[in-house]
Amino acid sequence: MHPTDIGRAYDQITHLWTGDTFNRHNGIDAHRRALKFVQESTELRRALDVGCGCTGRFIELLLEHGFKPDGVDVSNEMLSLAKQRHPQLSFYHQDICEWNIPKQYDFISAWDSIWHVPLAQQVKVMRKLVASLNPNGVLIFSCGGIQDSGEHVDSAMGPQMYYASLGVQGFTRLIESLGCLCRHFEYDQYPELHAYYILQKLP
Repeated sequence: MHPTDIGRAYDQITHLWTGDTFNRHNGIDAHRRALKFVQESTELRRALDVGCGCTGRFIELLLEHGFKPDGVDVSNEMLSLAKQRHPQLSFYHQDICEWNIPKQYDFISAWDSIWHVPLAQQVKVMRKLVASLNPNGVLIFSCGGIQDSGEHVDSAMGPQMYYASLGVQGFTRLIESLGCLCRHFEYDQYPELHAYYILQKLP
């Protein structure tokens, strides 16, 4: 599936995130941990939420910590709802695989979004995100915590959806080449194969 197909699929299921049953605490503790590694500064700190969706929960956390956050998502409907929540912020309707990120950031979140990037483009996207960090900037991203790389399609959320992962071994090898320090790795929903990394770009 092409990322634009993923966007159209998410356009159909915004109700899964806007309903009362959605857990708005999902990923918050992980982001609080990641934010501890961001250096204090008197200057404006910028953040980017990749695959920001519509809940605004990470955007609100970043605002609480003194960041000016931007959001990017491939789903037009998700972005429309995000803009209603935070009309004062900048949101981009873009495919992260093709988007030329226009700014440098001190913090980037890619929570539950990288796994929708085609497997063949995940290395390129990861390199792009790290290149968009300022020195000492922090990247948090979640991934499928499988051992080796893989990809599949399923309809668990309704519409057909594509997922892929470089695997823990693949991401770990890649991180070593990115000029980053791995600050944290965790299977946060074990025994589910959901994992996340916190990386800090070396100066």
